[in-house]
Amino acid sequence: MKLEEEIKQENFKSEIHKLAVNIIFTHSWLSYHQTHLLEKYNLTPQQYNILRILRGQHPNPATINLLKERMLDKMSDASRLVERLRMKDLVERNHCKEDRRRAEVIITNKGLEVLKQLDILEDKLNSVFNNINEEEAKTANYLLDKIRG
Repeated sequence: MKLEEEIKQENFKSEIHKLAVNIIFTHSWLSYHQTHLLEKYNLTPQQYNILRILRGQHPNPATINLLKERMLDKMSDASRLVERLRMKDLVERNHCKEDRRRAEVIITNKGLEVLKQLDILEDKLNSVFNNINEEEAKTANYLLDKIRG
């Protein structure tokens, strides 16, 4: 559906303004779909992002700083997210032997199993992109990268 129909606004200051609104609206729309899928696992999108980063690091641990660098949502509190995941037994947090101030985080087998289940559901989330083909996706990725400079 067209942006104008979705937000009931016909005129924009410019195509650039419309693009900015469209990106924000689409982000919210995608986040809603992702959040809906993750609710069944009692996870937030930010917690899911942490688990995916840790799976990529596995079997090596990751520091809180590494998690912060790689997170999609740079405004999230990685320490708080890790603590919530630890309470769910999805990650372990240990103090580094060389530097007690530094924490090392590793995904647990339970965390890996949850991600395995979510991998199947990710295909469902990606079905929102059924209206575009690979070439259009490549063009959209190029343009989004270009916007960020």
